[in-house]
Amino acid sequence: MTVSAEQETFEFQTEAKQLLKLMVHSLYSNKEIFMRELISNASDACDKLRFDAISDAKLTQGVADLQIKVEFDAEKKTLSIIDNGIGMSRDEVIENIGTIAKSGTREFIDKLTGDQKKDSQLIGQFGVGFYSVFIVAHKVEMLTRKAGLESDQGVHWVSEGEGSYTLESIDIPETGTKVILHIRDEEADLLDQFRLQNIIKKYSDHINLPIKMLTEVQETEKDKEDNKEEDNKEEDNKTEDKKEEKKFEWETVNQASALWSRPKKDISEEEYNEFYKTVSMDYEEPLAKVHSHVEGNNTYTTLFYIPKRAPFDMYDRDKRHGVKLYVNRVYIMDDAEHLMPNYLRFVRGVVDSDNLPLNVSREILQSNPMIDRIRSASVKKILSLLESMATNDKEKYATFWEAFGKVLKEGAGEDFANKDQIAKLFRFSSTHEIKSTADVSLDDYISRMKPEQKHIYFIAADSFTAVKNSPHLEVFRKKEIEVLLMSERVDEWMMSHMSEYADKKFKSVAKGDLDLGDLSDKEMQEEVEKAETEFKDLTAKMKDALGERVKEVRVSQRLTDSPACLIVEDGDMAISMQNLFKQAGHEMPAIQPTMEINPQHILVKRLNSDLDDAQFNDWAHILFDQSILSEGGQLEDPSAFVSRLNTMLAGFALSR
Repeated sequence: MTVSAEQETFEFQTEAKQLLKLMVHSLYSNKEIFMRELISNASDACDKLRFDAISDAKLTQGVADLQIKVEFDAEKKTLSIIDNGIGMSRDEVIENIGTIAKSGTREFIDKLTGDQKKDSQLIGQFGVGFYSVFIVAHKVEMLTRKAGLESDQGVHWVSEGEGSYTLESIDIPETGTKVILHIRDEEADLLDQFRLQNIIKKYSDHINLPIKMLTEVQETEKDKEDNKEEDNKEEDNKTEDKKEEKKFEWETVNQASALWSRPKKDISEEEYNEFYKTVSMDYEEPLAKVHSHVEGNNTYTTLFYIPKRAPFDMYDRDKRHGVKLYVNRVYIMDDAEHLMPNYLRFVRGVVDSDNLPLNVSREILQSNPMIDRIRSASVKKILSLLESMATNDKEKYATFWEAFGKVLKEGAGEDFANKDQIAKLFRFSSTHEIKSTADVSLDDYISRMKPEQKHIYFIAADSFTAVKNSPHLEVFRKKEIEVLLMSERVDEWMMSHMSEYADKKFKSVAKGDLDLGDLSDKEMQEEVEKAETEFKDLTAKMKDALGERVKEVRVSQRLTDSPACLIVEDGDMAISMQNLFKQAGHEMPAIQPTMEINPQHILVKRLNSDLDDAQFNDWAHILFDQSILSEGGQLEDPSAFVSRLNTMLAGFALSR
């Protein structure tokens, strides 16, 4: 379009309309937060221009020092935030301002509850801070021109926060963005220089760019004398009322220095927290932080934060926005996956290197030994921080584990070098005290192991209810042997990468032969051997009835109350996990489980009596299907199971 193009009106997304309506009704409990969001956006725009100019110097031609300006007009009730950063093209304005939280808008709207506190936290997590302007403004204008475009390709965006916005191409001499807020009458107290300065210092003091405001210049004594002499020269000065003209100049309000580059002793806790909110787009304070500076051949500074709660897109493994990379305080890139492994993707913060080249690219990062050393040291910093938290503040660590435990478990298969340290941080439920809260560490478990116990026993299922009621636990309850209860989907995969911890091998109680070692008493062994002989014909007959559905049928050492259970081999995937993969559309290889029966159970004893062939076949399949269900599996023919079960129940009813 040209400058003379007509103004066009666009509709916001349906979800954006809902969000804007909520914004107007003050979901943010602290209305001042809009200033932090706009200044952060302006800072990002300047960082992007500085980075792009490394490869294209023309982008900064005619651009003065990068800076952010704040202007206000109390009479017109306007407040403006101006930057000379990268700016936006017309298409980028439509993409970035016309839509909200593109990757998860629907999920975001669904999570809004009408609870002001909870919703405000969600807004922070979804990074929709720009729209907080409508809490204090009834109308917002944005004038922007992207660096590298001609002056007649500027864009004027206007919205009143309802359901639409207008776009118009205009001539803008300089690159950058200006956001003009038309302040609501009830928020007019914001239009005060002293208050605005305090807000900027509170939320954006750490921004590594000067944030400037027009400040009235106080007249010095010399200025007064000079003005007096000038006035005396004017003959009509005595008769004409002369208005005194005020003088203003741009004054830097913030420290304009990278917070992470300052000595730790000079940074207050409040400053740390506000910086975290800026880099994370979170509304809450962080759970923990670690700030360090390394000098030598590879000099760099890191500042990492652990959030209190998981962001909405934490399980989107392709979305990386945790750690920002700087070189000599110059922003280089976000999504620096080479600086932090995927299982620590919840970490927020910055890495600032003095030695990397300014034109570093993602390709260079992949093969740079300096980056490898920074990454390795950073991982150890984070793991040490978590270990300290787990030791010294169990309540805080419980908060962390609830939010990020599932993600940390991925480290068992991703970070072999630190696997033992990662495993030390894991928390589980266990049969020691059955509760859904996972607060048992592997060290806790080992400290309670029986003297003759050689294995760390565990069981995994797809829900806590299923795992705590699993028939595989029966003999362990009887012998008071603690078993770790794992009920998250990642657990099965995690345990495939963990063979031992502290010289104790892991053993699933639902896989392979049951090996209690010295925990198995002689009387128990004799009972099993006797039952194997007594029920030899029954197990063979059941195998014939079930055919290819089972690998074998045998007498169980595990069961004390249930009639039957299914066992897979040590290297096989659990039945519940197989079912999850099938539901996700994956083809799974056929696995024949072993069926174990409890010779003391009345149903098994009835099977070993005078049932005819049809009845025996039905009962055998019923026990097998029941075992599938108890494992969290899915029946191939549910109607056949129901039919057999009804036939059996009818037989019982008729025998009464």
